[in-house]
Amino acid sequence: MPFVNKGFHAKRPTDGAHKLPPGQYETQDFPVLTAGPTPRIPLVNWEFRLEGLVENPAKWSWNEFNALPMQSFNPDIHCVTKWSKFDTKWRGVSLDTLLEHVQLKPEAKFVMAFSYGGYTTNLPLADLRDGKAFIGLEYEGKPLAAEHGGPARLVVPHLYFWKSAKWVQGLRFMADDEPGFWEDNGYSMHGDPWKEERYRADDEPTPDNARFRL
Repeated sequence: MPFVNKGFHAKRPTDGAHKLPPGQYETQDFPVLTAGPTPRIPLVNWEFRLEGLVENPAKWSWNEFNALPMQSFNPDIHCVTKWSKFDTKWRGVSLDTLLEHVQLKPEAKFVMAFSYGGYTTNLPLADLRDGKAFIGLEYEGKPLAAEHGGPARLVVPHLYFWKSAKWVQGLRFMADDEPGFWEDNGYSMHGDPWKEERYRADDEPTPDNARFRL
C-alpha cells in the first residue's frame, strides 16, 4: 500500500468534508490552462535544482529524482479561474523530503519556482514546508501528461493553482518576496483561495483592517 504523508492536508476546512472556497465551482474535468506553449523536455535532459540562499545547492537528474522516496497525495485543487477539483490523485516527492538535502541560510524566507519554458511564480517558504507541497510525477496512476505540467510540476494545493508551477525545473530561495510571471501581471503575491486572493488589489488591507494595524 503506498505511503500517504499524514502531514499533507488541505489548509481548510478541518472537518474532513469537501468544501468550495468562495467564488469557486466544482468540476469533474481537469482544465488545461497555460501562459504559453507546452514545452517538451526529454527526460535525459531533465534536471531539478535547489539553489539561491542555500549552503549546499542540490541537483537531481530524472533517474536520481525518481529514486527519492515517493508518496501518494490526494488533495483538492483550486484554480483562480474559479474551478475546483476534489480528491485528485498524485504520486511524487514531498518538498519536506527535498529540503532534507540542503541547508538553508537563515535569511531564506521566500522561494521562486522556475520552469522549463520560462514560467516563474513566488511563494513564502512556509507554504512549501510541513506537508503543504510536493513535486508531482504521476496523476491518476499515470505519468503526468505534458499539458498538465509533466514530466514534473510543483503542487501547492492550499493556494490557487497558478502557484503550482508546471514543468518545474527548480526552486530558488530568497530573502525578499519577488513577483513571478502572473504576479508581475497583476495577480496576488500569495493566492489563498479561502481569502479570494486573486489579484494584487486583494492583498491590500481594507480600510477597517488598516485601522486595526495602526
